Amino acid sequence: MKITYIKEPTDLQCGQAVLAMALGREVMEIVRLLGNDRETTLKEMKETLRRFGAYISDKRVQVQSKAELPEVCLLSLETPRCWHWSFFCEGTFYDPEHGVMEDFPQSGRKYYWEIKLPEQVT
Repeated sequence: MKITYIKEPTDLQCGQAVLAMALGREVMEIVRLLGNDRETTLKEMKETLRRFGAYISDKRVQVQSKAELPEVCLLSLETPRCWHWSFFCEGTFYDPEHGVMEDFPQSGRKYYWEIKLPEQVT
């Protein structure tokens, strides 16, 4: 699966950047769709993924290590600064603040919701 990394345009747009990466869209398209250029809620994240044909689980799972993650997932991370959205796909972290990484950015509590992107949904 080819993911194009997108850096968050502002400190408050990690959710929009994650949605844009996961769905292959532009950040500003997601901002316009949500009518929101600030923090996104879990409800907004789920509704937007589903609107574009992706599956996202309703179950939030706490995680400690990369080995516990499913192939594709939405991440909610307690970073030193704030709660933060991130994206994991096929062994790589696409973090809108910290870049493309091989492991979690610095964070305390970590949660995920499994995703199946539109091309994976049958």
